[in-house]
Amino acid sequence: MKTNLSGIFAPICTPFKDGSIAFDQLSYNMKQYRKSRLSGYFVLGSNGEGPFLAEEEKLGIVELVLDQKADWQVVMVGASHESTDQTISFGKKVVTLGADYISLLTPSYYKKRYTTEVMVRYYSEVADALTAPVIIYNAPSFTGTTISSEVVATLSAHPNIAGMKDTSKGNMSGYISVANEDFTILSGSISTLFESMMLGAKGGVVSLANAFVEPCIDLYEACEAADIQTARKLHYFLNNLSRAISGRFGVAGVKFAMELAGFYGGNPRRPLSPLREAERTCIKTIIDRSGILSSQTNGCY
Repeated sequence: MKTNLSGIFAPICTPFKDGSIAFDQLSYNMKQYRKSRLSGYFVLGSNGEGPFLAEEEKLGIVELVLDQKADWQVVMVGASHESTDQTISFGKKVVTLGADYISLLTPSYYKKRYTTEVMVRYYSEVADALTAPVIIYNAPSFTGTTISSEVVATLSAHPNIAGMKDTSKGNMSGYISVANEDFTILSGSISTLFESMMLGAKGGVVSLANAFVEPCIDLYEACEAADIQTARKLHYFLNNLSRAISGRFGVAGVKFAMELAGFYGGNPRRPLSPLREAERTCIKTIIDRSGILSSQTNGCY
C-alpha cells in the first residue's frame, strides 16, 4: 500500500574511523537528527558511500538508524544491485529490519540493453517481491541512464511503487505530468527543490540537510505555504551554498561542513580523497561568510 511521503530527508553520511565505520559517531549524529524537524532519512545512498560498503556494514548502519530515529521519522534504504535477484535478496533483508521504503537506483551496467520494457520489468518484479514500498531513484550523474517518462507513467500505477527521487536536470515537469496522483516525487537536490515543489514535488532528499537541517526545512515549508518571496530568497541562499560545498567538493565537502555544524563527518572511504587543507579552509570561509551557522538558530538568512 502506498503511503504519504513528504518533507525534507537527509541522505545521511557514513562516518569512518581508520577505515572502519564509526558507529559511535553515527549514533551521535542520529541523536541530533532525531530532535530536528527532518521527515526522515535516506540510507546507503551516494552521500552514505553505499557502493563502498560491504553487506554486513550496510545492515549494521540500517539497524542503527532504524533503532535511533524518532518514532515519526521514516527511513528509505538504498537496496540496489545490478541483478533483479540480488536486489530482491538484499531488499528482503532490509525490510526485515524495518525499513519504511526501499530505494532502487536504475540499473546501468548494461545500459544499452535497458529498454523501457526491461526497466519496467526490473522495478515491477522487485516491487512485487517486497512488502515495503519501492521508490525509484533516478540519478543520471551516477548511472549514465535517465529513466523515461514512459517508464514513470507505467510504474506510477504499480500498487507497491510509492514514488521517485529525481536528481536529473529538466525532467521533473515531464515526470509529474504523467505520474498517477498518489505517486510522490521528491527532488534529489536543494538546488532544484524550489522549482520542483512549484511543479508538484512533495519535498526533497538533499545533501545540505546533513549539516544544515533547519534552513532546508524552512525552504520546504515556505514552498508548502506558497510563500514565494521567502522561498525564492532561501533558494538562492541554499543553492549557492550547496554548489560551493557539495557541488565543488562532493561527499568530502559535505562531511567537512557537517563537522563545522557540530556533527561527525570525517574523511570519505578510499578511493575518494580527503580534503586538502586549502580546500578545508575554502569551505570554512564560505560557511563563515554565509552566516548559516548563526542563521539556523535565529531564522535570518
